[in-house]
Amino acid sequence: MAESGAKTRRKSKSADKPKVLRVGFIGAGGIADLQLRMLAQRKDVTIAALADINPRLLEKRYREYPDAEGFSNYRQMLKHCPLDAVTVCTPNKSHAAATVAALQAGCHVMVEKPMAMTVAEARRMVRTARQARRKLVIGFQHRYDPRTQYLRRVFDEGGFGNVLYTRVQALRRRGIPNWGVFGRKELQGGGPLIDIGVHALEMAHYAMGCPTPRSASADMFTYLGNKPSDGIVSLWPGWDHSTYNVEDLLVGRIRFSNGAVIHIETAFAAHIGQRSLMNFEIMGDKGGATWEPAEVHTDESGHMVNKTPGWLPDTAFERVFQRKMDGFVDHVLHGQPTICPGTDGLAVQTMLNALYASAANGGRETPIRG
Repeated sequence: MAESGAKTRRKSKSADKPKVLRVGFIGAGGIADLQLRMLAQRKDVTIAALADINPRLLEKRYREYPDAEGFSNYRQMLKHCPLDAVTVCTPNKSHAAATVAALQAGCHVMVEKPMAMTVAEARRMVRTARQARRKLVIGFQHRYDPRTQYLRRVFDEGGFGNVLYTRVQALRRRGIPNWGVFGRKELQGGGPLIDIGVHALEMAHYAMGCPTPRSASADMFTYLGNKPSDGIVSLWPGWDHSTYNVEDLLVGRIRFSNGAVIHIETAFAAHIGQRSLMNFEIMGDKGGATWEPAEVHTDESGHMVNKTPGWLPDTAFERVFQRKMDGFVDHVLHGQPTICPGTDGLAVQTMLNALYASAANGGRETPIRG
């Protein structure tokens, strides 16, 4: 009996030991830099390993995080370094393969947006997570924006009634990236829709209750990115026009099983009045709203009323991004629910791919199958 009691005491002491999440990175570029800084602030996270094919970049990260192991091949990292979780920060083309490998290695995964290049890849990622009994989270940071959370709660409480129509915008006046692979369809999957449009689309879809998409139609145009930037005033001049094979502008329409419709406008280069614009507007049969400013439009006491929250938490990008990283850790380490599950990423992927398929087919309506 005494021996049994001793064992119980040892278990209790072990249970009191703080949990620490050992995280590895697949891809160590710009978005990884931001993630690393956020995670390094947490006492319950250890940056255990970094993998990148660029030796100079890997050396730079190793100097910044000397306790982490460095690998030129992420499969070697997964094989030789014990990890609890992995975050995938590669170009879009590698998202699926890296995510599946990490899940099969027993790691929980967060993959940056967009989830994948194709719906088939996204389905495989969700299926692998389920089979491996590991958690899969998509890097949708704008869901953590207090404006998005406010509007989602209005929806949940019935403030919009039945959502009929949502207008989504993610536009730049002259903002073609001059770094990375943003202009190369074979590596990125597309242009502004899959890069910046996905942000506005996914948070609007979330705010209107994540209805099931059924079909999409779209048109896209390329008229500037495939030309030299000489003499053009731009946010980032000097883009590689010789490899640019994505759209400058896409406009599209998505229909949902509940009858709702989304109209989306997204561009790297559009002749608009602002330098950039990201917003969405919801219209329901009981009320509507805009994301920026966060404002609800409804009827009260026989009058048309616009309502704004008296206070919202900080909406600065880095604060919102920090909430995303905290959400991932709290989900996989402490069992908190996530608002960015892999299944939501799959739904968004079906919309992205259907819009591109329609645009490539002259705007013909394309069915969406989840």
